[in-house]
Amino acid sequence: MSDKENLPKIQALIVGFSIIELVAKSPQPLKFNDIHHHTKITKSNLHKYLHTLTSLGVLYRDQESGHYSGGPALIDYGMATVNSENILEKVGPFLEEINILSKETTLLAVWTHDGPTIIHMIHSRAGLNLGGQVGTVLPIHSAGGKLFGALLNGPLLDEWIAGETEHLSAEEKATLQTDFEEIQKNGIAFASEALAPSISSTAIPIFNHDSRMLGAIIIVGFQGTVPASLEEELSVQLLKKSEEISSLFGFSK
Repeated sequence: MSDKENLPKIQALIVGFSIIELVAKSPQPLKFNDIHHHTKITKSNLHKYLHTLTSLGVLYRDQESGHYSGGPALIDYGMATVNSENILEKVGPFLEEINILSKETTLLAVWTHDGPTIIHMIHSRAGLNLGGQVGTVLPIHSAGGKLFGALLNGPLLDEWIAGETEHLSAEEKATLQTDFEEIQKNGIAFASEALAPSISSTAIPIFNHDSRMLGAIIIVGFQGTVPASLEEELSVQLLKKSEEISSLFGFSK
């Protein structure tokens, strides 16, 4: 047994956190009797705990029903934790897995004021650099660019799309919009010859707990070496990876 396990624990904190965990994980607000039933805490002590937790904003008590749910402070703590997390630190091992799985250049891109930007890359097994470099801003016709265009929202995105499509014909804009709709439906993007001649790319999103897109994982290779359709086995595997990675940031369907 380690020294840490031998250290004394504050029982009141353990009890308090058991209440918080119960309420936070419940799919609906809980009544006092529900909490009492699950925790087995005496009613007199439970009243004290609930009063303290609601006064701190960790729990919220509806004045009409008397039911308890997560409070604003609990939500703020969760948001602060998510926002402070280093996306690369969490996603890095998955990038390596996808690089081994696809044998192609693998990129991680996030949104910046300039547009979707590469922040990390792992070269292909052949050592070829087909996807730009760290700091490269992806064009809208790339798989990563289309993914952000389809799944992100906000005035900065609108400005970026307007700039990227300024010189496109009406037909090209319509095709791009169709691509956006397919991405929104399927959760994966495909592109060819957007980064360079004969080069294709495939991109999957990373979402957080409120379904906001945090970034994109992109594989880049010569045409025929990366997926070009939803039905391909690697596309199926990438979609599973998208869900697995997003779950680390609190996302669930």
